[in-house]
Amino acid sequence: MRKYLAGAALCALAVSVPVAAETPEETAARFGIRQSVLDIALSPSGSKIAFIAPGAEHSEVLNVVDLDAGTGIKPILSNTEQHGDLSACEWATDTRLVCEIFGMAKRSDGLLLPFTRMVAINADGSDVKQLTERASSRALGFSQDGGSVIAFDVEGEEGRILMTREYVKDRSIGTRLANDKTGLGVEEIDVGSGRSRSVEQPDPMATRYVADENGDIRIRVRSLTDMSGNLTGERVFLYRKPGENRWHELGAITIGGRAIEDFSPVAVDGKRNVAYGFESIGGYRALVEVPLDGTGAGKVVAARDDVDVGSLIRIGRQQRVVGTAFATEQRSVEYFDAELAALAKALGAALPNKPLVDIVGASADETKLLLIASSDTDPGTVYLYDKGSRQLERLLAMREFLIDRPMGKMSAVTFPAADGTQIPGYLTLPPGSDGKNLPAIVLPHGGPASHDTWGFDWLVQFFAARGYAVLQPNYRGSTGYGDAWYGRNGFKAWDVAISDVNAAGRWMLSQGIANADSLAIVGWSYGGYAALQSQVVDPDLYKAVVAIAPVTDLDMLRSDAAGYTNRRLVRDYIGTGPHIEAGSPLRQAAGFKAPVRLFHGDLDLNVDVRHSRAMADRLKDAGKPVSYTEYEGMQHGLDDSRVRTQMLTEIDAFLAQSLEK
Repeated sequence: MRKYLAGAALCALAVSVPVAAETPEETAARFGIRQSVLDIALSPSGSKIAFIAPGAEHSEVLNVVDLDAGTGIKPILSNTEQHGDLSACEWATDTRLVCEIFGMAKRSDGLLLPFTRMVAINADGSDVKQLTERASSRALGFSQDGGSVIAFDVEGEEGRILMTREYVKDRSIGTRLANDKTGLGVEEIDVGSGRSRSVEQPDPMATRYVADENGDIRIRVRSLTDMSGNLTGERVFLYRKPGENRWHELGAITIGGRAIEDFSPVAVDGKRNVAYGFESIGGYRALVEVPLDGTGAGKVVAARDDVDVGSLIRIGRQQRVVGTAFATEQRSVEYFDAELAALAKALGAALPNKPLVDIVGASADETKLLLIASSDTDPGTVYLYDKGSRQLERLLAMREFLIDRPMGKMSAVTFPAADGTQIPGYLTLPPGSDGKNLPAIVLPHGGPASHDTWGFDWLVQFFAARGYAVLQPNYRGSTGYGDAWYGRNGFKAWDVAISDVNAAGRWMLSQGIANADSLAIVGWSYGGYAALQSQVVDPDLYKAVVAIAPVTDLDMLRSDAAGYTNRRLVRDYIGTGPHIEAGSPLRQAAGFKAPVRLFHGDLDLNVDVRHSRAMADRLKDAGKPVSYTEYEGMQHGLDDSRVRTQMLTEIDAFLAQSLEK
C-alpha cells in the first residue's frame, strides 16, 4: 500500500487535539473547514491525480500528485478570488488539465449574474490558457456561460476536446469583424495551443448538447421562450442518426404501447445508438432508453415502485453509462456492468463500516479506478484500485481534520404526520448517547425539491458532537419518493410540508429523545424557510430557531426572478392565491415566540439577501428576539472555512443560551 498522502495544511488547528479537550470554537473549526478534497480527477494513464483543496478562508489550491514518481503533493495553482471559485478540473491529456472557474458578478442595478470560465493548464502549473472565448469590447451583452466540455479525445486524438461556446452579438453589426451570431454552439479546441474551430453553429434556443463516446454530437436540447424572452418550461429535443449531419426532432415516444410525455435525454450510447433519460413510470422517476432511429420505441432500464431512480452512474473519459443510483434507507447503486457490480460488492464488504463506494474517475482503459468510500460516520477516503494487480491503495482523506474522530450514527426512522402518514427521516444521536432526554434539533433539508440521504453530513455531525440529537425529515414536498409525495411542491403546499416538519419535533418529544425545553429547529435555504414558518404554525414547539439563507416571503421570492429569463417558471412554481400571505413568515412576525438567529451571504443568487434583512427588521419592529449576521461576498453555500467556523460557533452559543441545555 502506498504511503498515505496527507493533504495540504488547511487550518491552524492541530489534528492531535483530543476531542475531550476541545473548546466549542475548536470543534466548530474542525467541522466548519471545507472538505480537504473539493474535486478530484485521474489522468488518462492512471499515473497522476489532480485535486482541488481549500486554501485559507475562501481560496482554492490545485494540486497534482505523480503516483508513479512518488514525489508527493505539488500545488500548481492557487485561486484567491473571492467572487470566483476554482470548481472542477479534468485531465485532457496526461500533462494538461482543463479547469472550470465559477463566479458571481453584480450589475450596476444589483442584479446578480453567475458565470463560468474555462482554462487549460500544464500539470506543472505552466502555460495557463483561457479556453472560453474572450469577450469583445463591442459585445452587446455579458457572456455568462463559459462553456462545458462534452467530449474528450475527439476522433481518438488526445488533447482535442469538444466544448460549448456562448455567442454574443457585437454592437457594430455589418462590419467585417463584428460577430452577428447568438446562442449556444460547439467548438473543437486543441487544449495545448488553444486553437479552435466551430463544429456546431450557434442556436439561440439551444441550452445543451450531448455527445456520444465517439465524440459525435447526437442531441441538441432547445428551451423555448415566449415573445418576451421568458422560458416557458417547454423543451424540444433534436437528435442525429449515426453518420448524419441532419437534425431530427425526437417525436412521440412509447414504452410498452404507452405514450410518455416528459422524456429528458442525458446521455447517448453510440455503439447501441440509444439515448438514456428519465421519465415518470407508475408515479416514480425511472431510467429509460430510446433508440435514436426515429421509431420512438423506448424501454424501461431501471425502475422501482417505492422510490425514484435518482441518477446515472458514468465512468471514464467517454462517460460510459454503467449503472444507476436510488435511495431507500441507504443509497444503492445498480450496476449494468457485471464486473463493476462484483467489484463494488467486494469493496463494500472489505472496507470498514460497510461504506458507500463511488467510482469518481477512471484511466482511459478503465484498468485503474479512482474510488471514494464513505459512510454516515466516515467523511470518506479516496482510493486507487488497479484491476490488473487487484490492489487497493489509500490516497487521501476527504476531511483530514476529522480523521478517526467519533461520529454519531445515522439511523433511518419513520414518524407519524398529523394525518397519520408515515414520514421517513434520519436520526443521528451524539456518540455514546442513550438517545434519551437530549437537547435536540429538527433539521429540514433545502430545496424543497430535494431530499436527505444516509451518509456523512458535516452540519449534522457538528451538532451531534455538541451533544444534540438531530432529526432530518423527508417531508412531503421532497423529491425521491415519487410524484404523489412531491405533490404540489413545498411552497404551494407549504402547510403539508411544515406540518410534517413540526411532526418530526413532536415525535422526538413523544419518544423521550428530546426535552421539551431543549428542542430547536435549524434550516438552510428552504430548510430555513421551514424553520421560520414552523413558528407561524406552532410557536410553542421549538424554543430556538436558526435560519441560514432562508426564504421569508413567497411574493418576494417570485419578484427576485424578475430580472431573469426563468421568471415565468418561478411564478408558476410558487403560484398565486391565499397561500402567499399565509405561507410567508415575514408577514407573521408578530406571532413568533422563540428567539431567531439569521445568517446570509450578500451574493446569494438562490435566495436574495433581502429576505433575511427584511425578516430581521420585521422581528425587531415586533419586539421579538432576533440577531442577524451577514457575510460580505458570500454566495448561498457560504463556502468559506472562516465563515462556516464563525457561523457554527455563533449557532452553538445561541442554542446554548436559548435552550435549557
